[in-house]
Amino acid sequence: MYNKVEICGVNTSTLKVLSEKEKMRLLKLTKEGDANAREELVNGNLRLVLSVIQRFSQRGENPDDLFQVGCIGLIKSIDNFDITQNVRFSTYAVPMIIGEIRRYLRDNNAIRISRSMRDTAYRAMQAKEALTAKHLREPTVEEIAAELELPREEVVLALEAIVEPVSLYEPVYADSGDTIYVMDQVSDTNDDSTWLDELALKEAIRNLNDREKRILNLRFFKGLTQIEVSAEIGISQAQVSRLEKGALEKIKGQL
Repeated sequence: MYNKVEICGVNTSTLKVLSEKEKMRLLKLTKEGDANAREELVNGNLRLVLSVIQRFSQRGENPDDLFQVGCIGLIKSIDNFDITQNVRFSTYAVPMIIGEIRRYLRDNNAIRISRSMRDTAYRAMQAKEALTAKHLREPTVEEIAAELELPREEVVLALEAIVEPVSLYEPVYADSGDTIYVMDQVSDTNDDSTWLDELALKEAIRNLNDREKRILNLRFFKGLTQIEVSAEIGISQAQVSRLEKGALEKIKGQL
């Protein structure tokens, strides 16, 4: 049923499309344990998966692989959909399918992120999906952090860490003239002022005391939150914040 060659090799117009009434009937039967209804529901929504993976057609990924991953998201949405809520199935399923594909792309990203940070990000994404389904709106970062019982800063840092990189050759504007790519918007910093600024920055950091250097290293090179830094060096978060701010002011002053 889910063979990528059989599905992706056929004309999508031949795939069955279910009406909303049929979907709800099959969803109800699926919740009652009817395996045939579940299979019919999956088959009747394969065109929805195909429409979603078209959004990722410029990523250079194998569309067959994306289709299989999208089917996993579809199956999850079928299993987790609450038929008592007044929500169209497609409204719930599309974000689930997109989320599954994005997780796949991030797991296959060449940029490596720590396992703990990636796990936090995935938990945050799952919490976001659950809160969206519950409140029928996108939750705030504060709500996601409260759901996970984590500091807001930790959630933000984890989610930012798994943001997909943008290709320099990705078009940002195309009109009647030539296409403008991301690389066209990036300035060439290979000049004398760049390495002079770098030397000045290194000298400014060298003039900080050991505690200030350690705090900046933990915060900006190891990516720890202020709470994590306070636990690491044995002082309060307020002290970490004050010392961090003071160190940055010193660097700005010398630059």
